[in-house]
Amino acid sequence: MEEIPVRVAVRVRPLLPKEIFRHQHVCVRIVPNTQQVIIGKDRAFTFDFVFGQKSAQDQVYATCIKPLVLSFIEGYNVTIFAYGQTGSGKTYTLGGGHVVSTADEEKGIIPRAINEIFQSISEHQNTEFTVKVSYIEVYKEELRDLLGHETSSKDIHIREDEKGNTVIVGAKECVVESAEEIIHLLEGGNGARHTGTTQMNEYSSRSHAILTITVDQKVDKLDEELNKVQDAEETFHTSSQVISSKFHFVDLSGSERVTKTGNTGERFKESVQINSGLLALGNVISALGDPKRKSQHVPYRDAKITRILKDSLGGNAKTLMIACISPSSSNFDESLNSLKYANRARNIKNKPIVNYNPEWDRIDEMELEIHALKEALQKYHGLIASQGSQVSQDLTGEHGKNRIRVLEEQLTRLQAECHRYRTSAEDAFNILLELKGLTTLPKIQERKLQEWLDAAEEFQNKNSVARVDSGGSTTGDEPNLHTVLQLKRELKKCQDALAADEKVFSQKEAELKRLQARINTVLQENKVHLAILDDEENKQKLQVTVELYTFI
Repeated sequence: MEEIPVRVAVRVRPLLPKEIFRHQHVCVRIVPNTQQVIIGKDRAFTFDFVFGQKSAQDQVYATCIKPLVLSFIEGYNVTIFAYGQTGSGKTYTLGGGHVVSTADEEKGIIPRAINEIFQSISEHQNTEFTVKVSYIEVYKEELRDLLGHETSSKDIHIREDEKGNTVIVGAKECVVESAEEIIHLLEGGNGARHTGTTQMNEYSSRSHAILTITVDQKVDKLDEELNKVQDAEETFHTSSQVISSKFHFVDLSGSERVTKTGNTGERFKESVQINSGLLALGNVISALGDPKRKSQHVPYRDAKITRILKDSLGGNAKTLMIACISPSSSNFDESLNSLKYANRARNIKNKPIVNYNPEWDRIDEMELEIHALKEALQKYHGLIASQGSQVSQDLTGEHGKNRIRVLEEQLTRLQAECHRYRTSAEDAFNILLELKGLTTLPKIQERKLQEWLDAAEEFQNKNSVARVDSGGSTTGDEPNLHTVLQLKRELKKCQDALAADEKVFSQKEAELKRLQARINTVLQENKVHLAILDDEENKQKLQVTVELYTFI
């Protein structure tokens, strides 16, 4: 993961009429054709961008903001925050004041970036975009929703998601479809923001304001893994990938010295809270920007504003800090302090990445699994069909008929052969009986003859008993018991083979049912996820409609 530094721009505003009237001189100057600022006699600082007193709004935007807008559309988180003392030009540079009534050439960063975002969206015809906006302020260490006036401060919380990214929970988020809608929401939020008059600034911001634009883009991508599963098809499959990126515009309240602002009462309490938050931010910048830092603790949790900016300072974002500087000699200390903090911020390293939505990745995985299961199901269907066809061929095909014919011929041949053997044996037995009665033989031959007769008689008796036990006839035309048993064993083998095939078919059928059930489960989960996403989208659209009617 590549590390990139926080980029820093310095903008020096012109002297104000009241400063000229009081004969205050310029103590900050810019070295021509360089990015160097000199304060006082010889204190020099070098930054990424430097804008002098005559710099125009479009120059600031084109030089350092437009590339960040393009990165935002690519899926990176982006943060721009303006830092500096009160009255140094932060709100003017960001353009977060009265946007509608401001002349085009005077419009600041926010309205220009909003127009650029929707211009880029219109150029991506094959991508589905959803744009959402939230607007909050940190006032006296409490979070206030500038778009949802009915939202209580107690309902808004700063949390970390499963990836460690900072998220604001409970703030109203409006879905918008045009730059004009965001401008109207911005105007309404600015009207609800805490401002006040001090001796240094007629319209002083009394809070830190954070405008967040979220873009979700649904991109179709060629699914190579899915095509491997479906390699037999000629068509290509695509899956959807959602990229979700956030753009934070942060208008920090300016640091104040009570002796200069003349604040008392409630304004004094506000100044204390403002300075406390800015001090915490300065400590975070110092801790992150210290080149000697190894495992030094970074005090993000010391203030709400530093917790919100945690991802922007040392996290997953492309960040630009705009240090707004007063050139007046009366503000020398404040300007020097701002330049020091800006210089330290350049040492902060972030690790921005394209933000893919994990929910949609899960849906893609489910779709891939469905296709894989379907492919396996088709293979099993083909295997069973092939095996069933083979068994059917064995039983009823030409091969089966030939086998039956061979067995029948073998049976006939064995029957005839057995009949000849039996007839020959009976003839021999009768001849031996006659020979025994007519001839006087030596005792050895007589004993041998008697053994033959006994053996023949025993065989005949066994053969007769076996036939009776098996329910068969004892006539000489029947096959002997040995042949019948052999044929029965052959038939038993065929029956066993058929039973084994039926068992295999049963197992395959059960496996097919399990696969089908798994596919149905995955499809149902997919439907539930899509229904949730559709429901959220409908809610957001309904919310936008209500907001539009409210503004009308």
